[in-house]
Amino acid sequence: MLKVGAAALNQTPLDWKGNQKRIIRTLQDARQNGVQILCLPELAIPGYGCEDAFYSPDTLKRSLDILTLLVPETAGMVTCFGLPLSIRNKTYNTVAVVADTQILGFACKQHLPNYGVFYEDRWFHRWQAGKTTTVQVNGISYPAGDLLFDISGIKLGVEICEDAWVAGRPGTRLFDRGTDIILNPSASPFTFNKFQTREQLVTDASRTFACAYLYTNLLGNESGRLIFDGDAMISSGGELLASSDRFSYADHTLTTAVIDIEKNRVEQSKIKSPFTGDYVTAFSPFRPETSFTPQLTGAVLENFEKGGHLKQEEFARAVSLGLFDYLRKSRSYGFTISLSGGADSSACTALCALMVRLADESIGLEAFRQKLAYIPGMDRCKTIPDACYLLISTIYQGTRNSSEDTLNSARALAEDCGALFYQVNIDELVSAYTGLIEGQIGRNLSWETDDIPLQNIQARVRAPGVWLLANLKNHLLLTTSNRSEAAVGYCTMDGDTAGSIAPISGIDKAWLRQWLVWLEKTGCEVKGRHIRIDGLKYVNALQPTAELRPKEKTQTDEKDLMPYPILNRIEELGIRDKKSPLECFRILENSETGYRREDLYHWVKRFFTLWSRNQWKRERYAPGFHLDSHNLDPRSWCRFPILSGGFETELEELEAYFRG
Repeated sequence: MLKVGAAALNQTPLDWKGNQKRIIRTLQDARQNGVQILCLPELAIPGYGCEDAFYSPDTLKRSLDILTLLVPETAGMVTCFGLPLSIRNKTYNTVAVVADTQILGFACKQHLPNYGVFYEDRWFHRWQAGKTTTVQVNGISYPAGDLLFDISGIKLGVEICEDAWVAGRPGTRLFDRGTDIILNPSASPFTFNKFQTREQLVTDASRTFACAYLYTNLLGNESGRLIFDGDAMISSGGELLASSDRFSYADHTLTTAVIDIEKNRVEQSKIKSPFTGDYVTAFSPFRPETSFTPQLTGAVLENFEKGGHLKQEEFARAVSLGLFDYLRKSRSYGFTISLSGGADSSACTALCALMVRLADESIGLEAFRQKLAYIPGMDRCKTIPDACYLLISTIYQGTRNSSEDTLNSARALAEDCGALFYQVNIDELVSAYTGLIEGQIGRNLSWETDDIPLQNIQARVRAPGVWLLANLKNHLLLTTSNRSEAAVGYCTMDGDTAGSIAPISGIDKAWLRQWLVWLEKTGCEVKGRHIRIDGLKYVNALQPTAELRPKEKTQTDEKDLMPYPILNRIEELGIRDKKSPLECFRILENSETGYRREDLYHWVKRFFTLWSRNQWKRERYAPGFHLDSHNLDPRSWCRFPILSGGFETELEELEAYFRG
């Protein structure tokens, strides 16, 4: 019997002192819990999101320097440290396996993800399966490559993240070589429901390879766009023994279990397989006086599926944690939101309030305060409302086109969230700008001839004031635009797109409205109760509108664009699934029977026209969080030329089909 552990870590790229300190604390925690073999996340020493800093020789040197400092901390246990390593002038994504203060060797990643948010082929080389070599570190030669480690008769192998997700995975060869334990240090970003896929991956691997499988992940918002849920699991012989709580606000979490090596070996013996390759051997790091009581820990995987609200709960927890880490790692003092009373800005405000409540659930208010101790006044926050009032500032910037409904919605939400609420009127600013331009062009502006410019100037005038407020407070200004608006450019650059981080840019408007209703009616389950935000009842009763045209024009978003469910369906077909405009229309006319054929045609044409015309807006959006395969971020997921043919030929084919 062996006690093993999987630790999730909240690291920061290139934070050498901080990353080292968190790893040491994790090792100490593991030792206090009697862990003998510990798995740490991928590239835990420098951080996973270093990007082109992986090219820097200094990054490689500092990573090795930190490894040297960590090795003495491994007395009595086996663990792994992820770091980039140069071998014959090529950089590899590696794991240093260390046993009782001795480096045994470096396992190299064989399969590199180079799709979606991943770009590992840019920085690393792929290691060839079955190959080994040696590498000099501090004048000592160590084995490197495709290795199996023999530690006092226990055979240990490594699959690094993507290695486990592909055909021809290293685990197959490790099984042939009689491995007892496979470590999987990973950096697997959060997406909806992904933890279920990971659990199946881990349990199936432990069953197929008749071994113990230790999987761990990073935790939190490591470098800006990606959120890691801290998913860590231990499985043996096809049985999930333990799994972590996800979305923790702690620096690390530790998941432990006791595994039965001999039981797995019996299962391995039932299948005849050849042994190939060499072992890396070492003396036993296990202290003979140490003993453990064999006991299997039950799986503690969070059950977010209660009531069928898995996605809603995951969204609330992932984005709230993402905001918290973005706040503290940027050393900002809080959040400022231009709160219009509409769905988007209300969602951003609600997420900030949830951040405080979920942090209290995860680590307690005192630890939350300690993590944000650099913020002036945080030491005086004795309650959750105190913290919300200090950290969240909102401002309603109305014009003559704004309604009492949205003002009441904004005020009620701010009060319910405990946020600071300001209210100003910007009509004079709008008039000043329009008057200046009218004087220069020699005519008056009117809604009949200048509709879009008159709408945009109202949105733009709001930005300087809210930026001033955010700067005065050293706050992060939150961009409130959603993914549906980004797809068609239904936003004002330097207006509602202004901000440092765009927390809802990965979510479509139709689903976001459903989430707001869920947050009002059901809410997050926290400490045996549900956190609801009653103040959302006002915004949930409103029809989405920009409120930029005169009130008598009864402006709504869907009247300007199209029904949001249709917009999202066209985006899914045309952008995610790469269907042509004609293919999109054919699918819609056969599936969306509740709409007129003529309307569907015009909506498809409008979507593709606006999509290609407004790529430059997506290029300028504030960073957003990656949540699923619908991401439109041109830097990390969905690339499209700024200048293009605008689907001219494709739309001609669509029109010919529609008219014919």
